[in-house]
Amino acid sequence: MPHDDSAASSQSLERGLAILAAFTPDRPALGISELARRLGLTRSTTHRYVATLARLGYLDQDDATRKYRLGIRVLDLGFTVLGSLELREIAAPHLQRLTAATGHTSNLAIRDDTDVILIDRFRGRPGRYHPFEFSLHVGSRLPSYCSATGKALLAFLPQSDLDSLLDRIDLQPRGPRSVGSRPALLAELGQVRRTGIAVNNEELESGLRSIAVPVRSRSGTVVAAINLAIPWSPVAVSELADQLGPVLLATARQISALAI
Repeated sequence: MPHDDSAASSQSLERGLAILAAFTPDRPALGISELARRLGLTRSTTHRYVATLARLGYLDQDDATRKYRLGIRVLDLGFTVLGSLELREIAAPHLQRLTAATGHTSNLAIRDDTDVILIDRFRGRPGRYHPFEFSLHVGSRLPSYCSATGKALLAFLPQSDLDSLLDRIDLQPRGPRSVGSRPALLAELGQVRRTGIAVNNEELESGLRSIAVPVRSRSGTVVAAINLAIPWSPVAVSELADQLGPVLLATARQISALAI
């Protein structure tokens, strides 16, 4: 039977990418046995792929623990992709002005399946940000169902796509006010569609609130979301939305006018 090089190459690529994807912020260091168990491969097969990735600089091995971490080549690759995102370049000066005008941290996010990924952020003035924000950076992932940017992106999906995505989301509580049911989330997304403004009221982290709006392409498709992160204060979240919504919407319109 002839050997199918294309099939073999595809399998190798899939396995290599699966190994890289196994490393997460919660599990930044993994050994061969754990990787093999996670991926359903033998130790020898896993070791062969890991050794190749390490030789190419995509994985680094800790001499003390013998476990592996993502290498500098992955970081370079990630920032090359981010740096090529035209939307990020278009939005940056507008986000800078938004943060300067409000004092609050601003973020630009896109959706990746059930999560949102922060692709740019500008930190606000001292005293205007929540301690949780120190753990966030470009490339951070957040659950879409309990973040303002996520809800701004979910709300404008076609219904069939939204239903399929919600089937795969486990509505685990993250903050003290996390949405607890699918009907409640759908009702909130309906409100986002009507107003164009999404809020996160301590749903992701205690004391953290956020106001977000969608960014559209010139064709009208929602391609990203921007937000302002606001530490807790006695001001009601509805009042914050009234105060900050207009400037966010204006900023989103400016970015959308330049987007592809």
